[in-house]
Amino acid sequence: MNVLEQIKRKAALLDKTIVLCEGEDSRVVNAAAMATREGIAKIVLLGNPNDIKRANPDVDLTGVQIVDPINSDKLPQYNAKLCELRASKGMTAEQAAELLKDGTYFGAMMLKMGDVDGLVSGACHSTANTLRPGLQIIKTAPGCSAVSSFNLMICPPQGNQYCPDGLVVFADCGLNPAYTADGLADCAIATANSAKAIAGIDPKVAMLSFSSKGSAKHDNVTLVAEATRIAKEKAPQLKLDGELQFDAAIVPSVGEMKAKDSPVAGHANVFIFPDLQAGNIGYKIAERLGGFMAVGPICQGFAKPLNDLSRGCKAEDIVGAIAITVLQTQL
Repeated sequence: MNVLEQIKRKAALLDKTIVLCEGEDSRVVNAAAMATREGIAKIVLLGNPNDIKRANPDVDLTGVQIVDPINSDKLPQYNAKLCELRASKGMTAEQAAELLKDGTYFGAMMLKMGDVDGLVSGACHSTANTLRPGLQIIKTAPGCSAVSSFNLMICPPQGNQYCPDGLVVFADCGLNPAYTADGLADCAIATANSAKAIAGIDPKVAMLSFSSKGSAKHDNVTLVAEATRIAKEKAPQLKLDGELQFDAAIVPSVGEMKAKDSPVAGHANVFIFPDLQAGNIGYKIAERLGGFMAVGPICQGFAKPLNDLSRGCKAEDIVGAIAITVLQTQL
């Protein structure tokens, strides 16, 4: 059984409800039907029921709950709560009513109020359209300074000698252009927790740099070293080390030479890149030259599970995102 099938099976055991905010997109509608049929989650699909069924006559939506944000009986309750949450910004009932016409804002309020367990959006909207309601309504998890993202990097069918678990985890490859030391430390801790909950691996976290244990001097190296110190202080139970060059993190002989006695060097399976440029380039090299399958970017650091899709996604990709979102409810 491949990694994604394992994730789907684990998700199906949890009996969670996920809201899909874009009923106007046929890929989302198909994903709602697929996820329901496979028992991965209970699905709430947002949109006008008549429009959805008329545009997708061949899709069996039995078991899918379709909710029209425009006519929902929850609107007064959501409006009042949104005004409360945004009171410091001067939010009025009229402004809240306008925002709640947007499926992602309505879905975020469903998540905030506990009417669903997770949210998936972004198939036909920008990342900003998905993350803005998340940041304004769901907010970051306690103790987390920033939302970040990670990618599951699934090994090619022929395997890889440095990938005994069948996959590794990369962060941050899709969200934050630059980090403070505190933010990078929080990203590392969140990614380790995600790797354990979603991929089922024992995380060994490498804080990546162009230096290993002080072999080079630069402000960029200092930032990673400081992030490593903060992460170890915040989560002393984690197997985490840095700063490490990629070869020192993954090749046992190089790790022994460059970072002797490290609990991670030579055996890492979670890789924290120092910034978005490095992370984005790194995962695409692994994908295109190494034959790895990249799943993500997957959001983390929100107080409740909320994920953004690529606008180039397929229905199968959305089903995978639903399953991962379900597993994030355990974090």
